[in-house]
Amino acid sequence: MLKIWRWYERCLSLHPVKTQVISSGVLWAIGDVGAQYITYSTKKKRLQCKEAEQECKIDWKRAAAISMFGFGFVGPVGHYWYEGLDRFIKSRFQLRPKTATFVAAKVAMDGIIFSPFDLLLFFSYMGLSTGKTVPQVKEDVKRDFLPALILEGGIWPIVQIANFRYVPVRYQLLYVNIFCLLDCALLSWIEQQNDAPWKRRFGGGQGRW
Repeated sequence: MLKIWRWYERCLSLHPVKTQVISSGVLWAIGDVGAQYITYSTKKKRLQCKEAEQECKIDWKRAAAISMFGFGFVGPVGHYWYEGLDRFIKSRFQLRPKTATFVAAKVAMDGIIFSPFDLLLFFSYMGLSTGKTVPQVKEDVKRDFLPALILEGGIWPIVQIANFRYVPVRYQLLYVNIFCLLDCALLSWIEQQNDAPWKRRFGGGQGRW
């Protein structure tokens, strides 16, 4: 593990953006494969549908699309977001790093700006990548966005408090990417649930845009 860490540090020092892009793409692909297994298991154990009786077959085309989202958005945008956010909070609000106010400001901006944009782009991208029309994508976003935002709203602030308080800026995206392995599985699972009854509890059922 120590050798792997040193190798990662060397790659991050020499090629920071490329390293973040590759690690994000790989982790998001792994997360989607996990989500597909979760969806299969859910159908098999709870829904008892005929489709679930078949062997679980991974949709590698879908996993590749998810991976491209990690490569094309999470990696490069995340790299510049965390570094830019740190500089902005320091210069604009003149706050000392790692103080409670400093961490709170970063968590708030991350939750208000980055998270909703990330979710909106994710669900829009996934719909378009599968060949859906713009009206269909709008319906999917209406169905999935709010449930995902509420579920993630109870998880990511806690994750980011530890991130912004204890993790150096250059490693913050790596920290996030590790949790993105689970987050990708969650988002993919939510997207695959279509118009599941539990989504209506969040107001995410089908309706007009």
